[in-house]
Amino acid sequence: MKKIDINGLTIGNDCPLTVIAGPCQLESADHAQMIAGKLKEACDAVGAQFVFKASYDKANRTSLSGKRGLGIDKGLDVLVGVRDTFGVPVLTDVHTEAQCIVAGDVVDILQIPAFLCRQTDMLLAAGNTGKAVNIKKGQFLAPWDMDNVVSKVESTGNDKILLTERGTSFGYNALVADMRGLPRMAQTGYPVVMDATHSVQQPGGQGGSTGGQREFAPVMARAAVSLGIAAVFIETHEDPDNAPSDGPNMIYLKDMPQLIDTLMGFDKLAKANPIRI
Repeated sequence: MKKIDINGLTIGNDCPLTVIAGPCQLESADHAQMIAGKLKEACDAVGAQFVFKASYDKANRTSLSGKRGLGIDKGLDVLVGVRDTFGVPVLTDVHTEAQCIVAGDVVDILQIPAFLCRQTDMLLAAGNTGKAVNIKKGQFLAPWDMDNVVSKVESTGNDKILLTERGTSFGYNALVADMRGLPRMAQTGYPVVMDATHSVQQPGGQGGSTGGQREFAPVMARAAVSLGIAAVFIETHEDPDNAPSDGPNMIYLKDMPQLIDTLMGFDKLAKANPIRI
């Protein structure tokens, strides 16, 4: 079972839980620092590892009028500021091979969006940066289909790979999360992540934007962590209903300390009694 060292953290399916969390998209430097500070404090209090995540560009918004973010140059500056202030790894999405190169010079983890997870050139470009690569399983893929995705990144000589479950398409504007996929992806040997907030999305469910059921995000997180995984991915905001993107499925920032504390309890139990498939 592989363990991945990232900027002082060791992430693995048999290591203490890592919380990958932050707002959906970057709004300002002050906003990112505020959220990162509160999350770092909550994680430190219960012994959870913490990676800050946020997107400089939401390139697959439902509507052309959807807010996309700060852009790559300003966004990367904000992420560097968070890492320098709090000493935590930072993660962001990339959407083109060129962005892999630019962002790869700055962030600790490059994230391949679910819709792009089979794009060979994207995976090779991300792998060639030498940075850790978090690949979100496409809503259209079975868990075992990720074996081929992993092979593409491995072909670059990069084995710092994380695999994220974020739900599977289930009819119109609906997703379902099959928890069997987590131990199946773990059979690759790589750390597995559960995206608790995107798995409760209702893609395009509001016509011009994506809906969601944020009340079920903690349910997804608890269920997944109880299986024994490397990390949980959660988007959070102090005022989700007025956030520029993904508000319906983001968890209120004020609720994160209690949730993280609860997840650590499930994590300790799961790691002490690992599932054997």
